[in-house]
Amino acid sequence: MDTKMHVLEAKLLTRTVKVLLVGAGGTGSRMLEKLVALHRALKAKGHPGGLHVMVVDPDTVSAANIGRQAFYPPDIGSYKCDVLVNRANMALENVQWEAEPAMLDTRSRLEGFDLVIGAVDNRAARLAILRGLENCSSGTRYWLDTGNRSHDGQVVLGQVTSRNKSKDDPMRLPHIAEFYPELIDSAAEDQDNTPSCSLAEALDKQSLYINSAVSDFAANLLWMLFTDGRLDTQGAFINLKRMMVTPLRVDPEVWSRFGIVRDGKRHKVERPSVKVRRARKQQETAVEA
Repeated sequence: MDTKMHVLEAKLLTRTVKVLLVGAGGTGSRMLEKLVALHRALKAKGHPGGLHVMVVDPDTVSAANIGRQAFYPPDIGSYKCDVLVNRANMALENVQWEAEPAMLDTRSRLEGFDLVIGAVDNRAARLAILRGLENCSSGTRYWLDTGNRSHDGQVVLGQVTSRNKSKDDPMRLPHIAEFYPELIDSAAEDQDNTPSCSLAEALDKQSLYINSAVSDFAANLLWMLFTDGRLDTQGAFINLKRMMVTPLRVDPEVWSRFGIVRDGKRHKVERPSVKVRRARKQQETAVEA
């Protein structure tokens, strides 16, 4: 077997795949549309269960969301996750996907899911996803991270192991926090995260199509994984302004250039600010001694 290839666990081809979509805003609302299409396509190709999706998001639809996110004027005031899931259930007819107007935190346990898709816009939410997957009693689960700035974004499919595991598979897909630990560090959060008051203001912050582009690449990654059963690419970096896409290959040499260590042991990913505080404290202790 090619050592630069990720192979899907066979069990995910024999039963319903349980998916948690965290975030129902710009990217999340578009992503759910893609999951509806993916479920229908997988069933058409003979997958026995397709997808079962739960959407978690605490926010309600505002007027500023109309036009850039997948919402319409009658949706204003309703929970985003409720609107999207009701729409999906009507489109698919014979499924009962779920909505939960809530927010994850680091105490969450994401035990019941095979795949968690993060469509979040802050570092605290990414940390909650990571710790929620680590809090599972056993096993390894997929984490598909989607993120964007004004004109560019990333899609990274990784795997997170339970904190109860002491060993690690050398070919486990690194997740977004291993590539970029700063993305789970709330100490580095952009303080200008106030909601936009209008569509025009929202479009000043983000390109009209960046969320759709990111969700397209994310959904296509899942399509390849579940139809081919393997991947040689685990993500992509998309820049709409430059009209460029850079793939992220499944390759231990690439991982090592990001400082990812693969020695057979499970390593906890820590926030950079925590490391800095620890180093400072150790230095102060040494000076006192």
